[in-house]
Amino acid sequence: MASLKMRFGIRLKSLRAERGLTQEQLADATELSIESISNIERGIFGPRFDNLEKIAAVLNLEVMQLFEFKK
Repeated sequence: MASLKMRFGIRLKSLRAERGLTQEQLADATELSIESISNIERGIFGPRFDNLEKIAAVLNLEVMQLFEFKK
């Protein structure tokens, strides 16, 4: 099974793409760097709690929905 960071990154990338957002657009909207978004999506880093809230708000989701991984 993939690590939590990897699974989260895959989920974030999918949600971002579904909404037609680029990494740059998500970064701008969340006040994160493009590098941070890229690192999260690749499972290199996990986001901090405050950044989870920013990401969820931009994607119009509850934070817990970011963790609804496909089986």
